[in-house]
Amino acid sequence: MGYAQLVMGPAGSGKSTYCSNLHQHCETIGRRVHIVNLDPAAEHFDYPVDMDIRQLISLDDVMEELGLGPNGGLIYCMEHLQDNLQDWLAEELEHYTDDDYLVFDCPGQIELFSHVPVLRNFVDELRRRSFNVCAVYLLDSQFMTDVTKYISGCMASLSAMVQLELPHVNILSKMDLVTNKKGLDDYLNPEARVLLSELNQHMAPKFTKLNEALAELVDDYSMVNFLPLDLRKESSIQFVLSTIDNCIQFGEDADVKVKDFDPDDDAASGR
Repeated sequence: MGYAQLVMGPAGSGKSTYCSNLHQHCETIGRRVHIVNLDPAAEHFDYPVDMDIRQLISLDDVMEELGLGPNGGLIYCMEHLQDNLQDWLAEELEHYTDDDYLVFDCPGQIELFSHVPVLRNFVDELRRRSFNVCAVYLLDSQFMTDVTKYISGCMASLSAMVQLELPHVNILSKMDLVTNKKGLDDYLNPEARVLLSELNQHMAPKFTKLNEALAELVDDYSMVNFLPLDLRKESSIQFVLSTIDNCIQFGEDADVKVKDFDPDDDAASGR
């Protein structure tokens, strides 16, 4: 059985930075992870890339040869990946053994994890190959300045949850850049009635019923448990990693290391 994180989120939410710092943290603690680039438009990396979709197809080539724009070209690239799951992906995964831990750095186009089925089919292929997968959804804490932006972020994350049907961890990224952390406390574990009250204050009265439905939806799905991630703190990275590991049951099959009992050592110590 293998393990995998599918790192998603809007463009600029810090996905690649998260992958880079996660890799550095795992090196520090003596743990090995393999980072996989699934963005055909990526150019620079701060981490070693073990698998790269650009070996299969790149956005620049698609735009040049087919005359597509950036968004259309990206969708074409991801659909090409989908068509090659049994070939390219299968061949790449042969290099990894049981208990390997893969982290997939995904593109930031929201349609890929909201309604386009490419990532869902990708996840199904990983599951078929006995991978336990967790969706890691990043939201930029810099944009959590009011309740309307928060609800928008929650709806996007909820779309990914419904589309992928995976264990799901939501992260507020870039907490190291937040100057007023008290302002974010209400969004880490908010109550539906508080969300509704704030929505009604920001929006016209005609949206009251819509606000009620949105607040109840977020509350019913228990979607509002965001984990704050401060990349300056190793403890913050470790807490996020431990939460994800728990979701995919990583390490549960590891052998317990027990020190052998030596009667001579016990006698020598005078016990």
